[in-house]
Amino acid sequence: MIDFFTEQIDFQINNKDVLIQWIKNTAKEENRKTGEISIIFTSDDNLLEINKKYLNHDYYTDVITFDYSENDTISGDIFISIDRVKENAQIYNSKFEQELHRVIIHGILHLIGYKDKNETDQKLMRQKEDYYLQKLEQL
Repeated sequence: MIDFFTEQIDFQINNKDVLIQWIKNTAKEENRKTGEISIIFTSDDNLLEINKKYLNHDYYTDVITFDYSENDTISGDIFISIDRVKENAQIYNSKFEQELHRVIIHGILHLIGYKDKNETDQKLMRQKEDYYLQKLEQL
């Protein structure tokens, strides 16, 4: 089950059904099944507190993924800062919705097992993001 939530902000996601199908299609293409996935939209300040408390990182970020996947079933909580997404869209000269979709799929790719700690992994992650963003446009 894939659910969308908000914490400490007022935000509405569009096209939930399309996004859910996109996530399921992504998992299937990566030879995974979807389990319990929560995508939580929140504020910069709330995500900073989560980053400090659980990861010992004292900086803002756009997405934090808590992975509860087992075997070939992906499950987890994906926290997304809407403040960061808005700012990143301006920085990268992209549309808000496109940047939002990028961080959603970034979190899903983490659940699938992709990492982004080194340059090689970051490059692969970006390629996968771009590939699956194109798949979303086809839905």
